[in-house]
Amino acid sequence: MPAGYKKWTNALLGIGALVLVLGFIFLGMSKDEHAQTRFWAVLLQNSTFFLLVVNASMFFVCVTTLAMGGWQMAFRRVPEAISTLVPVFSVIALLVFLGIIFGHQHHIYHWLDKEHVEHDPVLKGKSGFLNPTFFLLWTILTLAVWSWVGHKMRQLSKRADEPFSAEEAKSYMWTNSVWASVFTVFFGLTVASTIPWFWLMSIDAHWFSTMYSWYTFASTFVSGMSLIAIYVVYLKNQDYLEYVSEEHLHDLGKFMFAFSVFWTYLWYSQFMLIWYANIPEETIYFKPRMQGPYRVIFFLNLIMNFVLPFLLLIRRGAKRNYTTMAVLAVLIILGHWLDFYQMVMPGTLGEHYSLGWFEFGILAFFAGLIMFFVGRSLEKAPLLSKHHPLLKESIIHHT
Repeated sequence: MPAGYKKWTNALLGIGALVLVLGFIFLGMSKDEHAQTRFWAVLLQNSTFFLLVVNASMFFVCVTTLAMGGWQMAFRRVPEAISTLVPVFSVIALLVFLGIIFGHQHHIYHWLDKEHVEHDPVLKGKSGFLNPTFFLLWTILTLAVWSWVGHKMRQLSKRADEPFSAEEAKSYMWTNSVWASVFTVFFGLTVASTIPWFWLMSIDAHWFSTMYSWYTFASTFVSGMSLIAIYVVYLKNQDYLEYVSEEHLHDLGKFMFAFSVFWTYLWYSQFMLIWYANIPEETIYFKPRMQGPYRVIFFLNLIMNFVLPFLLLIRRGAKRNYTTMAVLAVLIILGHWLDFYQMVMPGTLGEHYSLGWFEFGILAFFAGLIMFFVGRSLEKAPLLSKHHPLLKESIIHHT
């Protein structure tokens, strides 16, 4: 990796680590409950968001494998490198969950207060699954399967660095499809279903939405595709990825455009139904976000995640322009990071929220971790699976 890349990586890691230490001292160890809650809420927001974003890269690898798609083979090592962060961020997220649960941070998860649960019929009715034991067991199982199957897919990919016979190629494709299907099914049972309920929606345990998990998936998947696009553009500018062309970038742009629209569809469907029904136990979720202290972030979120991507990416030329794609990819990631911020903070900090040195410092820390581990992974293996059976399809790809 170039010296400039390493310099930015070390700078972000250094700033982030310093902010984390200072945050622990001045917020995490503070006697002020709001300061403690801010510390754990910010860590929860970032650890869950970036874990789901990097995990989206392995989902992309698996679904394209199942679809027998070959167009992405010219840059497939990029999402594979990003997915190496899943075990790293899994450990960080697990430590955050353990700190919240065993630190009895009931301001984060209200269902941790046993006495309150006993006197709250809603929380008591959900106590069969909203309890520390079930939460941690399902979380650990989820993180373990994501990490293990993702590792298996990357190991299989390395086999394509050596020549195949026709029979070996057939067996290789079948094995890839089996493991990709395992990951995809489990991904559906977790990211598209249960995990957002536990990690995020249970912050507002009196409220629920049947669209919440898909909404979370759309947010993190479009961010994941944007992260892939950033690395593809960067590596292409460094004279790597020789077979990647505007055709491949165009298709990545289609994913970014399509899932920005899909996220907006889910956002509108969830909001519109709740607004139209006007049921107090449902509107309570949107009240502080739309009309309270978070209203600026609420509408900024919509502009960054829908209006700008829609208007700028709808043109064919924009999806083939390296600068436009890189800038929009960064914008989309920041926009959905803000989306996660307003998903977490109203239910934890209420009107005492802050968007300052600690929030942006932790963002820098996670950005530095991504740059460090992705860069290290890209250095360890060839950037092209030279003997993959579908490589030719990617070389001649035309969209």
